[in-house]
Amino acid sequence: MEFAIAKETFLKALQRVQGIIENRKTMPILSNVLIDAHPEKIDLIVTDLEVGMKSTYPATVTSEGKITVSAKKLYEIIKELPEQEILFSTRENDWVDLRCGKAHFNLVGLSPEEFPFFPAINDSNFIRLDSTMIKQMVETTSFAICHDETKYNLNGIFIKAVEEDTGPMLRMVATDGHRLSISERSIDPVESQDLKNGVIFPKKGIFELKKMTDDSDSEILVTFLDNSAVVKKGDTVVMMRLVDGFFPDYTRVLPKDNDKKVTVNRDDFFHSLRRMAILSSEKFKGIMMELSEGSMEISASNPELGDARENLDVSYSGPDISVRFNARYLIDALSVIDEGQVDLELKDGLSPAVVRPHGDKGYLSVIMPMRV
Repeated sequence: MEFAIAKETFLKALQRVQGIIENRKTMPILSNVLIDAHPEKIDLIVTDLEVGMKSTYPATVTSEGKITVSAKKLYEIIKELPEQEILFSTRENDWVDLRCGKAHFNLVGLSPEEFPFFPAINDSNFIRLDSTMIKQMVETTSFAICHDETKYNLNGIFIKAVEEDTGPMLRMVATDGHRLSISERSIDPVESQDLKNGVIFPKKGIFELKKMTDDSDSEILVTFLDNSAVVKKGDTVVMMRLVDGFFPDYTRVLPKDNDKKVTVNRDDFFHSLRRMAILSSEKFKGIMMELSEGSMEISASNPELGDARENLDVSYSGPDISVRFNARYLIDALSVIDEGQVDLELKDGLSPAVVRPHGDKGYLSVIMPMRV
């Protein structure tokens, strides 16, 4: 195998796959990238057996072939090479010859025969989704993903196509047991039974999906194969094994009778919480919120550091309420809201609260209070 490729192209290609490569050294081949040269292009394939990616890039290919080489080391080498064309070739016994300007590297590769199989995908079965919409939905839900590996069915985002009165909607849900985030957007009708039943995209796959939406505003294509989701955008295909388990019935924890509604300026609320959170710690991480007509007082107390309080003007005309929250949960929910005003919906000091953009029904976050 032999090809020439622009440094910028090769560097971008290798940088893109770094988040997927297996670093635990359980199988050395999973730390490698498979480079497959075809006429006028090369494919780069990586996998950790849960999430895999295949990307195609232009190259001047002199002879076809394939090889695997350490993805991390190759990336580090390419990053330091001069801004010139890179010549990449293989020799017997899976050695790799890399030349750029006056620099010359001989690298040890591994046989491509050992690399896990990456299936061919049929384009005709894809569901077409707007890239910007997917990006917004992932951003407004991913912060609530559970990071406790023992709760494996919460280690991702639940995605489902639902029928509402207004038409078909795509819904994303994430929860860690203390807070829950839901985002909904209108979509065209879908035939996929997997999506109608609901699937759990793994945490690692979600972050790769978000990277794909960062690149440009073109469509995201999604399909399902066995127990995996396949996501395609342009010349990049990501394949992820779906989380095997049942997502809890989140509709049961959605508050139905939170009749006390507070409307507050999002920026004032957000920065006040951040100021109060400075005094929090692992031991004293709660903030107290006291509501009275037209006013919200936020306070924090830490015997090791001191205390603080701040008063905000709000739109509220209900009875006085005191409730304690983990400041971080409120800050995370507010950080993904772009609206100038937010609504905080409460029942009492012991029941879950709902945070949503003012007047927007497409996103909400449910946050459990802390016991006083």
